[in-house]
Amino acid sequence: MKNGEEKLLRDLQDPQKRDEAFRELLRLYQERLYWQIRNIVKNHEDADDVLQNTFIKIYRNIGKFKGDSQLFSWMYRIATNESLTFLKKRARELHISSEELQQQIIDNLETDVYFEGDKIQLKLQRAIATLPEKQQQVFNMKYFQELKYKEISDILGTSEGALKASYHIATKKVEEYLKSH
Repeated sequence: MKNGEEKLLRDLQDPQKRDEAFRELLRLYQERLYWQIRNIVKNHEDADDVLQNTFIKIYRNIGKFKGDSQLFSWMYRIATNESLTFLKKRARELHISSEELQQQIIDNLETDVYFEGDKIQLKLQRAIATLPEKQQQVFNMKYFQELKYKEISDILGTSEGALKASYHIATKKVEEYLKSH
């Protein structure tokens, strides 16, 4: 862990400094976590809801953080899990499969006023939606967030070698989709 992160963590675990430290945590990581969540749930309003739940979970569980990984990786893992839980719950509520929900979400992007992509971006999102869940995560983190394999490995708890293979396969599938559609 970096020195700044260590101090922030100490302050988060100190009852007198906790609230101020948490505001600093929000300032530092809110946007990055929002985009991680948004890449998974796609919709702005849903991303805001999941982000709020993520920070509530972080606030409640910061005392349990052991420092085995970077604070950022731990928070990313929470954001990713919250996003996936949100999608599974939404699919159950709608009585549809996760795949059907993914398709519905992509279809809704066309009318989402917060989606700033053009037809090519929409096509790319459709291609990504065809990937298995783990490949989607790896592709989004590497392609959109430009995370290093080491960071993704810490977040997902997977070896760097497996992530490289997964990203390579995902990239090939996305390329094939884009060529054929």
